[in-house]
Amino acid sequence: MSLLPGRARLVAAVASLLLSACALTACGSEPDPKPAQQPAASSAAPAAFPVTIAHKYGETTIKAEPQRIFTVGLTDQDAVLALGKVPVGTTDWFGGFPGAIGPWATPKLNGAPVPTLLEDPGTGPQVEKIAALRPDLIVALYAGLTQKQYETLSKFAPVVAQPKQYGDYGIPWQDQTVTIGKALGKEAEAVKLVGDVERLFGQAKADNPEFAGKTAISGTPYEGNFVYGSQDSRSRTLTQLGFSLPTDLDQLIGDKFGANISKERTDLLDQDVIVWTVGNVAKDVPKLHADRLYADLDVVRQGREVHVGEDTPYGVAYSFQTVLSLPYLLERLVPQLKAAVDGDVATKVEQPAS
Repeated sequence: MSLLPGRARLVAAVASLLLSACALTACGSEPDPKPAQQPAASSAAPAAFPVTIAHKYGETTIKAEPQRIFTVGLTDQDAVLALGKVPVGTTDWFGGFPGAIGPWATPKLNGAPVPTLLEDPGTGPQVEKIAALRPDLIVALYAGLTQKQYETLSKFAPVVAQPKQYGDYGIPWQDQTVTIGKALGKEAEAVKLVGDVERLFGQAKADNPEFAGKTAISGTPYEGNFVYGSQDSRSRTLTQLGFSLPTDLDQLIGDKFGANISKERTDLLDQDVIVWTVGNVAKDVPKLHADRLYADLDVVRQGREVHVGEDTPYGVAYSFQTVLSLPYLLERLVPQLKAAVDGDVATKVEQPAS
C-alpha cells in the first residue's frame, strides 16, 4: 500500500514526538551494560506533597516524592516511565518484554536496569514479593484490585487503586497519566504529555475525515466472540479517531470493559470496520473465518476487518493503550483502518511492520 499524504503527516507527527522523547532520554545511545544505579529523574514540582488521591476504596495520601514505585496496574509502568521514573517492579501481562517494558517505552529506561517482573498468578498481586522490593508507592490504576488486596498492600506502602468512576481495567489513558503525575508530583508534566498525544489523535482524525460516521467495534475470539465496550481503551481509541460504536453495545455488555456475546448476536460484529486482536494472525484468522455465521457477514466479505496479532509489539501496544504506546500504535493502526473503510473491496488491509 502506498504511503498516503495523511499517513505521511501522522508519521511525521509521531516521529517528532518520539524525537523529543529521545532528546530527553539519550535515545539511540548504547546503554551501560552494567548500570550501577537508576538515572537521576527529574524532580517533583515544588510543594507538590503531600498529595491526596481519591479512588475506589477511599483516599490515599502520599507524603513525599516516591522513589521506589511498584506498578500493580498492567500498563501503569508506561506513565511512570514517561514522567521520568523507573519502577522497581512491574506486573506481567503479555510476556515477552523484559520488565514488561515494550519497545515504545524502552528508551525511557535511559540505561537503568529493567524493573523486577512479577506475575499475577490469577489470585491477585504477590504481596510478599512486592513487599520485598520495599516500594514507597504502589500504583494500581489499570487494575482490578479487591478491597482485601488493597488493604493488604496498604500495610507497607501507599496504594493508589483504580478510580471508582470507571469499571475495573476501565481507566482512560489520559486519567491514568494525570493521576500518576499527581502521585509523582508532576501533574503539569503529565498534562503536557497527554496534550501531545491528543494532538496526534487530532491530526489522524483530520487526515481521515472518512472515519466520521462509520461504525466500529473491537473484539477478540478468545473463548468465543468477546467484544470491548465503551469503557475499554481500545474502543475509546476508535471513537477518538472519529468512529462510532454500535448503539446497543453497552446494553449487551453492561458496566464491564467487555463481554462475550452469544451466537445469536453475531450481527453485532457486522459494522463498517471490526478490529480483531488474535494470538497470531496467520494461524488464528482462518479459525475465525471457519465460523460460517461470522464469515458470511458483509464486514468479512467486503474486506473490512483489521487483524492485530498479539504476538507482535504492535498487538501488545493495541492492548496497552498508554501515553507511550499510543504514538507507536497510531502509526500502524490508522493505515489499516483507512484501507478497511475505503469502499474498495479490492483493497487489502496490510499487516504493518512491527
